[in-house]
Amino acid sequence: MLVIQYIRSFIFIVQMYVALAAFAVFGLPIGVLGGRMGAIAVARGYAHWVRISARWLVGLRSEIRGEIPTGDVLIAAKHQSFFDILMIFSAVPKGKFIMKKELVWTPFVGWYAYLMGCIPVDRAKRGKAIKGMVDAAKNGRMQGGQLIIFAQGTRVAAGAKPPYKVGAGMLYRTLKLPCVPAATNVGVFWPRRSMLRKPGLAVVEFLPPIAPGLSVDDYMTRIADEIETASDVLMTEAGFPMPENAFE
Repeated sequence: MLVIQYIRSFIFIVQMYVALAAFAVFGLPIGVLGGRMGAIAVARGYAHWVRISARWLVGLRSEIRGEIPTGDVLIAAKHQSFFDILMIFSAVPKGKFIMKKELVWTPFVGWYAYLMGCIPVDRAKRGKAIKGMVDAAKNGRMQGGQLIIFAQGTRVAAGAKPPYKVGAGMLYRTLKLPCVPAATNVGVFWPRRSMLRKPGLAVVEFLPPIAPGLSVDDYMTRIADEIETASDVLMTEAGFPMPENAFE
């Protein structure tokens, strides 16, 4: 059965990237002529397709829990795989991401990231990167919507708990927007370094919003506690054996 699941996973991954190219190329007129919302519509269509094909081909169902943010908010999310990116983006109406600068040069992804108003960050510059990110978010050419940041700064394995990056706190302080924390268990079914895609129920859960006005330190403590606690619950629900001490 495991061999069959690997075969199904391979087929799913291949068609996922073929679909990415197809959506990007054939949807480009919509993305260009329709501006930001046209690009978002094409990208959301692709995100929904991946969620549907994951259920069909590998038995990976997906579910969004909690109140979906629709206004101007900051979303501080846990990031375990490409799938949680797609799940969050498929749920919100006007999403854009804080993203690695390297992705700007990725075919298809870079095109739509630009059209949607995503904010690239050069992580190698550290302090300068934070300032550049905050300035870009504050003075961005496409204001409004749901600005999504992966608060640990990178994708992490299921059960791992590296520290949360202060960039999320600087955005919260500068933008003075409510923040919606987002937890997930996606890494249980879509591992970081494996082709295997496991059947089950992947969940992204939007938690109650945090009002603006906290200090950066209090905010960072709160989002880490809330996101990790909720993610642990989701991973335990999915049958993941949580280690006694998962901090790296």
